[in-house]
Amino acid sequence: MHTWLLPEYLEDILPPDAQRIEHARRTALDLFAAHGYELIIPPLLEYLESLLTGTGRDMELDIFKLVDQLSGRLMGVRADITPQAARIDAHLLNRQGMTRLCYAGSVLHTQPGNSHFSREPLQVGAELFGHAGLEADLEVQQLLLKTLKALGLTAVHLDLGHVGIFRALLQAAHADAELEAELFKALQAKDVPTIDELTRNLDAGLRAALLALPSLYGQRESLTRAAQVLPKLPEIGRALDALQTLADDLAESGAELYFDLAELRGYHYHSGVVFAAYVKGSAYAVAQGGRYDNVGKVFGRARSATGFSLDLRTIAAYLPPAGGKRGILAPYGGDAALAAKIEALRAAGEIVVVELPGQEAYRSEANCDRMLVKTSSGWEIK
Repeated sequence: MHTWLLPEYLEDILPPDAQRIEHARRTALDLFAAHGYELIIPPLLEYLESLLTGTGRDMELDIFKLVDQLSGRLMGVRADITPQAARIDAHLLNRQGMTRLCYAGSVLHTQPGNSHFSREPLQVGAELFGHAGLEADLEVQQLLLKTLKALGLTAVHLDLGHVGIFRALLQAAHADAELEAELFKALQAKDVPTIDELTRNLDAGLRAALLALPSLYGQRESLTRAAQVLPKLPEIGRALDALQTLADDLAESGAELYFDLAELRGYHYHSGVVFAAYVKGSAYAVAQGGRYDNVGKVFGRARSATGFSLDLRTIAAYLPPAGGKRGILAPYGGDAALAAKIEALRAAGEIVVVELPGQEAYRSEANCDRMLVKTSSGWEIK
């Protein structure tokens, strides 16, 4: 067995992928900053209770756990930065108005999302706290689309849903926790025969609505069909109105809009509109997000919240080349004029690699396409 082999679904990022990913990280964070999102850097490890608070314990199986040698308490390696942002907003910043936060860092999962995903996503995201209106949902969705465009990703497909619809049907049906869990699982798989079996004892109208949910997907006309077949419950009406409004406001975004009312991504975590973005060639979402108003409450402050995150490892395959330029090779020596020339070039944004003694045979590995050569008029680039 080779001791240098990495565990499954963990990998090194080598040039030029690392360059492309780092360029994407900087581009995203600069864009977030231009929109007023302040950077935070939460710790990689926290006490386990803090990481699980507010997530509906959805992430418990995703978190690597270990014992803190200082306190003896159980700790976890974060599997998502969003709950940490909510904790910072609620406890450390404690602002009364809106707060916009952004972040970039590694998270760790015990299992890969699928056979193509790493267990160490590089998560970049933006979160908006303190505004319950649809304007906040629209802002983060527009910011996501701007981010993907800035990264050079085209043909974006935005998938929108609303967990309030399913939640309203369950409440009207007085469904217990067991039925809720079974229906949730069946809806995620769009397993209509199982839904049919699970709803046999429900009111006919509610049963018909739950059976219809898996078919309520597509472009904007799916919202019209939903209004016709779903019960006239207030929360369902508000949810459909919200999706219609977003459809209007995002119509000129350049993204192809798609609606799926059986999409319950992060159901125990999110509380309203949810969304996911896909790009040409991607079988899986490259970014996802939604509203999660209930998370702040368990941290002691009931704060409205919405946001999104993306995994730079996942989207790396779809990113265009970073366009990094090659360097200038400079000879090794104590010439003051040469040293000044090298520093001037670096200050101007050039890459200058000093060739150390004995490395002449390996020049092709230096990624340089020019050299500094001494002429009668001084050091010049050739």
